[in-house]
Amino acid sequence: METLSWDDLRILLAIQRAGSLLAAGRSLGLSTSTMARRLDALELAMGRQLVYRSQSGTELKAEAATLIRLAEAMENGISALRRDRAMLAGTLRISVPDGMAQMLTRSLIALRKEHPGIDIELIGENRMADVAAREADIAVRIARSTSNVLVEKHLGTLRFSLYASEEYVRRHLPTRRLGKGDAATHSFVGLDPRWRGLPHEQWLRTLGADRFVFRSSSMEAIVEAVRAGMGIAALIDEDPRTKGLERIATSGTGPSQSFYLVFHRDLRQLAHVRAAVAAIEADMRSRR
Repeated sequence: METLSWDDLRILLAIQRAGSLLAAGRSLGLSTSTMARRLDALELAMGRQLVYRSQSGTELKAEAATLIRLAEAMENGISALRRDRAMLAGTLRISVPDGMAQMLTRSLIALRKEHPGIDIELIGENRMADVAAREADIAVRIARSTSNVLVEKHLGTLRFSLYASEEYVRRHLPTRRLGKGDAATHSFVGLDPRWRGLPHEQWLRTLGADRFVFRSSSMEAIVEAVRAGMGIAALIDEDPRTKGLERIATSGTGPSQSFYLVFHRDLRQLAHVRAAVAAIEADMRSRR
């Protein structure tokens, strides 16, 4: 049997619904002779007669029942895709940790290019937006959700390493390695004290870092301070902002941080929300 296509199956489905070649042809915009020729080709491909034809109309044989079910399933799938395309529009408000905003921008730009009807509001913030209360449509978090009205997906785990500018390394750390007990002699850049419980902030203290010459709640400011040679910081390895910075080796591996994507259960059926969720998930998987 040759491979069946939707064009083959919709001929049979139209005949089943219309009851004659003439009426089926009208529904598809095809002549009766074309319908008959296409049906002959389908029956030849299947190796059996599917439709009994008479002057009074047509009647499908039992052998056609399976193909009719397949045609209906394909029709429903195509209709769903068309509905999704029509619905792939609207504004999406996406809340992410400040340090991940630039990292996720690439995938969201690609989403917007593929679906120009979607407008994106990306908010990088150091608080957890209340997705249950619709402060955001989608959020990326570093903590698990406790709300039963939210859908939560584990995005992945990102690892931290130490980074410094070329100038800082040249002047203070030519070996590009921070040995045990060396941290006390170096300057560090980090988040403000409210975030001292995060794994990478705890790691800095474990290494012996106690002289923080610059702290901020903004990752943009932290990276800029590192680039200016102010000190060493713990940054995400996959963060594009580490480009041009020197990675500093340590005696052990840096900490990791899990990230989760959440959105309201009521938004699961919205095509533009599903498209954004898929884009963010795909981007995070590519970083593993």
